[in-house]
Amino acid sequence: MFKSTRIKEITFLIACVFLTELTFSQNLYQPRSVKQAYENGTRAMDGKPGENYWQNRGVYDMHITIDPPNRTIKGKQTISYTNSSPDTLKELRFKLILNHHKPAAPRLRTVTDDYLTSGMHINSYTENGVQAEWNSENDGINKKIRLQEPLAPNSTIELGFDWHFDVSKQSGREGAIDSTTFFLAYFYPRVAVYDDYEGWDRMPYAGSQEFYNNFNDYTFQVTVPKDYIVWATGDLLNPREVLTSKYADLLEKSMVSDEVIRIVDQEDVKKGGITQQKESNTWKWKTDNINDISIATSNHYNWDAGSVVVDNKTGRRASFQSAYDESSKDFKKMVEYGKNTLKWFSNNTPGVPYPYSKMTVVRGFANMEYPMMANDSSNDDEKFTRFVMQHEVAHTYFPFYMGINETRFAFMDEGWATTFEYLIGIEDLGYEKATANFKQFRVERWSNNNSLELDLPIITPSNIMSGLGAGTNSYGKAALAYLALRDYLGEEKFLSALHGFMDRWNGKHPIPWDMFYSFNDITRENLNWFWYNWFFSNNYMDVALKEVEVDGKKVTLQIENIGGMAVPFDVKVKLKNGKTKTFHQTPAVWKEDLTQTTIKLENLKNIVEIKIEGGIWMDADPENNNWKKKD
Repeated sequence: MFKSTRIKEITFLIACVFLTELTFSQNLYQPRSVKQAYENGTRAMDGKPGENYWQNRGVYDMHITIDPPNRTIKGKQTISYTNSSPDTLKELRFKLILNHHKPAAPRLRTVTDDYLTSGMHINSYTENGVQAEWNSENDGINKKIRLQEPLAPNSTIELGFDWHFDVSKQSGREGAIDSTTFFLAYFYPRVAVYDDYEGWDRMPYAGSQEFYNNFNDYTFQVTVPKDYIVWATGDLLNPREVLTSKYADLLEKSMVSDEVIRIVDQEDVKKGGITQQKESNTWKWKTDNINDISIATSNHYNWDAGSVVVDNKTGRRASFQSAYDESSKDFKKMVEYGKNTLKWFSNNTPGVPYPYSKMTVVRGFANMEYPMMANDSSNDDEKFTRFVMQHEVAHTYFPFYMGINETRFAFMDEGWATTFEYLIGIEDLGYEKATANFKQFRVERWSNNNSLELDLPIITPSNIMSGLGAGTNSYGKAALAYLALRDYLGEEKFLSALHGFMDRWNGKHPIPWDMFYSFNDITRENLNWFWYNWFFSNNYMDVALKEVEVDGKKVTLQIENIGGMAVPFDVKVKLKNGKTKTFHQTPAVWKEDLTQTTIKLENLKNIVEIKIEGGIWMDADPENNNWKKKD
């Protein structure tokens, strides 16, 4: 009886300690809007969606007409938009991203005249079948329309659009790749996100920061002239209505084949007869619970495809396809590289089976990701082409599967994609080469540059940053933080927490605090010291070896953290016999004191030199990281 009671008391005390640890999550800085969301119960302090969590969504049905080389794209669409919020909406906000091409639109980069167009034109607009007013003349990226009747909670409105725009001659993230090859992205009117912590998304698009979209269902048809092939987000519903038997058979075979199948090459293009020889063909597509679509079309691109098992438990396959011009020789291996990429990401890091039915990489100019699609440039170096593709495929998980607000929290999508890019790079290139590439492309511009913009905290909203500061926070610095966390937790615990966070929030809209609190909750560890250090401080990476005390076979090192960042590092001890011993230190050495730490090493003799090396956590001043024995 006493033992049982005592055990219960001890268990209760342990639980109280853990609960106390978790409540420290409340000490993380929260903007007032975010704090209100937690108070409203739409988000919870354990990192899970709150009991009152909600998000709005739409069902999109579109018919798009493309007629190259005519650059005018026409569309008719309906949106069935459901208000799941507790608020009555008296207005709707729309995103018209292509108005970025208007001459007077604000842009962060200079453009040529070939980039400029007259933007998106709304020819007609209806609400529940009733014609409503929409004046396109002064439309920008964001458009407010006051509803004829307010949209109550748990109600749906039917919206109708007839629109057109001209594809820009200069191709960027979208546009004309050549006179008969177009890539359409962000091309249709969409209802902006209305969320639980900021309300309507009114953030502008100026050509740099990226996007924030609802999860929607899409059914769309694309009508093109004969001899044009269409690639798009989603599943092709009618391959035998648009392709002749030979090519429909090859496409079907590729969906279940491990081999790379050349569905269309230049011989086929010259012969013709790839598509049904009607005046035009209408390609029908469908995809559900996804936050965007994109479309590509060409009458002269090659088409390769193959598939790979991405879920070993179910045997589910995903198709990988590529579309490219004959001169882009580096794309010849794209499907081979892509299949390996899907398999690696599905089984390693993040270790979540690729969630969609396919992935298509189109040779363009943007090096830009879209759900199930990428618009990538051609390079002389095939390894660099593979590197870019892998980064874009990594975005499948963040921001698409996870619904990240890329505009405001780019470090939650670019940072994770850069992390995955580095880890798969180790597999492909070996540790030394992948690390050298990572340091060159992702770290050096921060560690070797003391400009004040580069030391702004990662949590700084991306939509108010530009230039090197924005890029550093979003890519390299954020990836270093995630990799440092992996080093601290160990791979198994890190992946367990990452999977838990992704399970909780896929198909939803997580914000950084949901990520922080989920990792705290799943690891059962208060990581706030780490989150504050890496995401909320303006620290940088710079440690110094201040003192070395040798006492027989024992060595004591006093290391100062000048930059203040909780970085891992190696202590490399060179012995008189020429051998070097390496002692890895995780960020745990800084947990109790971020300013300094003492490292004690034993069983060493005849030491001649000691170095501190950070690897990818590049030291801002490596000159003070060495010690040599005096003669």
